[in-house]
Amino acid sequence: MGEKSLQPGRHLVNKYDRETLQVRLNAEPFQRRTVSFYRYVYLDRPDDVRDRLYAQWDALQCLGRIYVAHEGINAQMNVPEHHWDRFVQELHAWPEFQGVPLKIAVEDDGKSFLKLQVKARPHILADGLPAGTYDVTDVGRHVTAAEWNDLMVHPDAVVVDIRNHYESEIGYFEGALKPEAETFREELPEVLDLLQGKEDRPVLLYCTGGIRCEKTSSFLKHHGFTNVNQLHGGIIDYARQVKEQGLPNKFHGKNFVFDDRLGEAISNEVVSHCHQCDALSDRHTNCANTACNLLFLQCPACAEQHEGTCSLECQSVLNLPEEERAAVQKEMARQNAGKAKRFHKTTPSHAPGA
Repeated sequence: MGEKSLQPGRHLVNKYDRETLQVRLNAEPFQRRTVSFYRYVYLDRPDDVRDRLYAQWDALQCLGRIYVAHEGINAQMNVPEHHWDRFVQELHAWPEFQGVPLKIAVEDDGKSFLKLQVKARPHILADGLPAGTYDVTDVGRHVTAAEWNDLMVHPDAVVVDIRNHYESEIGYFEGALKPEAETFREELPEVLDLLQGKEDRPVLLYCTGGIRCEKTSSFLKHHGFTNVNQLHGGIIDYARQVKEQGLPNKFHGKNFVFDDRLGEAISNEVVSHCHQCDALSDRHTNCANTACNLLFLQCPACAEQHEGTCSLECQSVLNLPEEERAAVQKEMARQNAGKAKRFHKTTPSHAPGA
C-alpha cells in the first residue's frame, strides 16, 4: 500500500484503497482548485513525459487523471491552492505546454479526484480512425462566449453538442443537435450524418472543455465543411466568461464533468428527469450493484427506495447474503464485460418490501 511505480512503461498511480484516499482528502487542512486543460501538440516520447509530469505533480500533491500521447495532453486535476502559482509556472515552463489555457471549475469543493494518475495512451481522445486520416491541427474558428451568443441567433446556424447522450441529457444549448452516441468514436460518423447537406452553413460546436470540439472541427473541415466554429474553452469557460462579463447565459441546466462531482450547475434550471419515476432530477449516480455500475439519473426519493440501484434485479442482488452476492456479481460482471449499457424503463415504482 502506498507504493508509487517509477518504472518505465508502467502507469504511475497511488495504490491506496478508495476509502483511505477519501479519509486523507477530507482531512486536508487546505483547499484545492479543480482545473482542466488540453493541447494537441506532438510529443516525441509520451512515456518520458508521463514520468516527468507524475514526479512534478506528485511533489505538489496534485490529484487527477491525465493522458499523454504522441498527439498531446488531456488533463483533469485538482491542485492545492498554496501550490497553484508554482503549478502554473512549472507547467508553462514546458515548451510544449507554454501558455496552455487553464479552465477552472465552476462549482468546486476541491474533492474532484482522490489520486494522481498520469497515463500514456495511443491518443488523448480516441476517434477510432487510423492515424493521419485527417489533420488534427487544422481546426475551426475559436469563438468567445459573446461571439457564441451572437452566432447562435444566426438564422442558418447549426448548433451541435459534441458530447455523449448522458451528458447532454442534463444540460444543453437551446436548439442543439444532440447525438445519441455512447462514445466519441461513435459520435463522429453520427455528427457527419446529422450535418449532411449543411456543409456551407455556420456550424457551432460545443463540448465540456473544448477537446472534443477541436478534433471534430478538424474532422468536419476534412469532409468539406467551410464555416466551422467551436466554443473556446467549452462549457466550463463559457460559464466563467458569462459570469465575469455579465453576458446572457444561453446554456440550460448542468454541465456533466468526469470526476467525482459528475456535474456542475451552469444555470438554475433542471432539464432532465429521474429515470425511475420521471420526477425532475439532474443527479447522476452509478448503480450500487458494482457488477452493474450503470450510470443513470436517480432522484433522492428513488435512491432511498431502490437503495441506489437501477433495477429490481440489481436491488435483489444487493440484498443477497455476502457469499451468494459475490458469486452472482461475478457472473453479472462476466456477462456485462465490454457491453455498452443504457437505462431501460422497466423498473416498477415500488420495490419488494418497499
